[in-house]
Amino acid sequence: MAFTRATGKHRRPSRMKRTTARAAGVAALTTTGVIGTLAAPALAAEPAAEQTGLLPVITIGDSVAEQIDAQAAAQKQAAAEKKAEAAAKKRAEERAEEAREAKERAAREAERKRLNTYVAPISGSYVSTGYRSGGALWSSGSHTGVDFHAASGTPVHAVGSGTVVEAGWGGAYGNQVVIKMNDGTYTQYGHLSSIAVSVGQTVTPGQQIALSGATGNVTGAHLHFEARTTAEYGTDIDPVAYLRSHGVGV
Repeated sequence: MAFTRATGKHRRPSRMKRTTARAAGVAALTTTGVIGTLAAPALAAEPAAEQTGLLPVITIGDSVAEQIDAQAAAQKQAAAEKKAEAAAKKRAEERAEEAREAKERAAREAERKRLNTYVAPISGSYVSTGYRSGGALWSSGSHTGVDFHAASGTPVHAVGSGTVVEAGWGGAYGNQVVIKMNDGTYTQYGHLSSIAVSVGQTVTPGQQIALSGATGNVTGAHLHFEARTTAEYGTDIDPVAYLRSHGVGV
């Protein structure tokens, strides 16, 4: 009976080709350290080195090849997970940094708004004597500021942000404080019973700077408040209009 030799795609690869292909795979995996992690008996169970006539190669069985493939896949999966974890960590850090910057911007904006606000010099008070009121009580013949009703010892507040340029005795004004405001104008607080700030000190809106009293040329305790274009007497402007222009309802 005649036997026909298998040809074409049904032909089984020769032992030489199978051995060479596996050798190439072993060489590649040895470089990455995969084979080094296999148990020695697994390799020992395989056939010994085979001489091809060119270079000696190691022939390994399917079971060892499967272990090598599994370990290579596990290493690839671990590397992918590590990369994904690092990317997630980076995104979390970026989001945290963005949130921190947004919080800082909001805080700066809130502080900027606070420093640009104005308040009344006496909380919950009212004007008892208006601007430019006439009478013999004033050396100029008229009132250069306004009087806020206040019992002696009532807290007096800076109406806005600025720097103290005078703090002490002011003649007819008694104990006084004069502040150069951040907008370049000046505010004066007179007839004080005590002073809580000093020259050169910066103040913020609503900061307590003194206590009201009845020092100087007065007939009773109150706060004399002036708004000026300079620190000098005679440069006064309407203090009620000044406060209202800065959002203070008086």
